Amino acid sequence: MADALTMLRQFNCDRKEVIERDDFIQFGEFAWPKTAKTNYLIWGTGKDGVTKDYYTLECILFLLKNVNSNHAVYVKHAAAANVPVVRRPDRKDLLAFLNGEINSSASIDKSVPLEISLQRPMQLKRTGEDATGEPDKKKPRVEESHVQRDKERLAKKLDTPKEASVIPDQIKSSSLSQAMPIEKISAIRAKIIARKRTTIKGDDTMEKSTEQSVFIDAEVDVTRDIISRERHCRTRTSVLQSIGKEFAKNIFGILQSIKTREEGGARQQAPGTTENVVQSTPTTQAKPQQLIGYSRYDQERFRGKEETEGFKIDTMGTYHGMTLKSVTEGASAKKLQAPAAAPNQAAPMSRPVSMARPPANLKKGSKTAIIIIPAATTSIITMYNAKDLLQDLRYVSMEEKKAQGAKRDNEVLLQRMKPGASTVPYRVIDNPLKLLPEDWDRVVAVFVQGPAWQFKGWPWDGNPVDIFSRIKAYHLKWTELPLDPNVKKWSVHVLNMDRHRRHLDRATLNQFWEILDKHMAKNKPHLRF
Repeated sequence: MADALTMLRQFNCDRKEVIERDDFIQFGEFAWPKTAKTNYLIWGTGKDGVTKDYYTLECILFLLKNVNSNHAVYVKHAAAANVPVVRRPDRKDLLAFLNGEINSSASIDKSVPLEISLQRPMQLKRTGEDATGEPDKKKPRVEESHVQRDKERLAKKLDTPKEASVIPDQIKSSSLSQAMPIEKISAIRAKIIARKRTTIKGDDTMEKSTEQSVFIDAEVDVTRDIISRERHCRTRTSVLQSIGKEFAKNIFGILQSIKTREEGGARQQAPGTTENVVQSTPTTQAKPQQLIGYSRYDQERFRGKEETEGFKIDTMGTYHGMTLKSVTEGASAKKLQAPAAAPNQAAPMSRPVSMARPPANLKKGSKTAIIIIPAATTSIITMYNAKDLLQDLRYVSMEEKKAQGAKRDNEVLLQRMKPGASTVPYRVIDNPLKLLPEDWDRVVAVFVQGPAWQFKGWPWDGNPVDIFSRIKAYHLKWTELPLDPNVKKWSVHVLNMDRHRRHLDRATLNQFWEILDKHMAKNKPHLRF
């Protein structure tokens, strides 16, 4: 339901006419009394113990009518018309809201209860001039005479008196009551009436569609207004209900795919398992069962038959580490999965611990060093120009790279030129959260932006002090800008770049590589540099 202040703002922005009649102000099909309180707070109220007070609808409408007048002249006119005035501090903000320049105001109290409008302004009491006016000036009624007549006719056909006597007086006095009991006649009569209530007579089938269309045309405005104000009733149960999700279709499909995958893996691992089981013969004799001594702390193995009532149920068993197939098929799957050993197969020889360990060069990890840069677009070094800065040793702005059609990559692999025409690869990224735990050993440098939240989610609890003790930190900034307070208290090497003189870039960026080489020689000698 729209409030009076919003309707006044809408009519003022759309340049629609606001009608004043008696003690009411009409906005189309809505109407409020002139003394109706809006939710716009009067300046000076609601503070220092003063009770909150709000402007009336008549007060704000009078301001719009005298908006072109000086405030002093407006106050005189309002006093003459016995209308409350809008205070000078509220005038500018209120007019800006009513003219659509701003969408809301700090003086609008959204918690105050709003007055309900009258839904039928045409039913308001008319003045004497309207009552004695010409017939063509009277407002037409929503329902015309022929529509009302059709409604009454249809109601007479469908409605029948519920408590009326089922047996007419003519039947009681006729000879039909002599040939047939009155109870049977009343039952037949009741069936006929019940059938008439659910069907429409054939003589008015042609008029039915016309009558219904007239009713729909007459009620379309009222129906549209009712539907626009409807709200779906939502409860805790209806909110949790899912649309388009079926348990049998989704969950059973997942279980079926897991079962198919496990069966396929079992066929690949042991294609001739069943043959070995059939052909194998037991060659070893069962070992004699050792006598188990009594223990007061191991009573479960003695009470097994009592707890399971004679059934072979392992009360200490578990399904941990078992596949879905072995759980569903039971003990028979375990027998098939453990084929008997061949009679002539030699027992595996024990090896020393040194031979059991894999060789040191069996799996070699990457030796490419990783450099992390900020992901912020305000940083001097970004994924657009990281290759220009660290490989070509010259600064190119991000705007120039975009103008050249460069695209942002998730990571950059740059080749650093070394003396002797050799190159060393370095991996540059700006999202360290994608690194694996073993990749953090290859991180050798990080460019610091300034805020501490840059290291959120990093190892070592995201503590910059612990991070910079393991990774060399740099801060790239323009010469004329002040140094960030966080960078001052951290162990960070600052690289100052000139904003205009590009011939100084090579000397500044060479410092980065010289310091990084010393750090890697001391802390990361196993990486390539």
